[in-house]
Amino acid sequence: MSDERRALLTDSEREILRGEREVSDNHYYTVVSRTRKKIEQLKEDIDALEEHGELLYELQEVVCEREAQSSE
Repeated sequence: MSDERRALLTDSEREILRGEREVSDNHYYTVVSRTRKKIEQLKEDIDALEEHGELLYELQEVVCEREAQSSE
């Protein structure tokens, strides 16, 4: 079994959100809704990462690096 894990989205969800896969409007909005719920659940994960300390910092680096790249 591969040790690769997904982060927030499945490969299929990424393709749908990028517009790389055609799906019905209903399915698209289901994926968007599911993704929003996952984002909300991140709050609990962030609390756990904050207690650990170092892992929260690593997450912040990834998110902030991506944000800086998109604003360039």
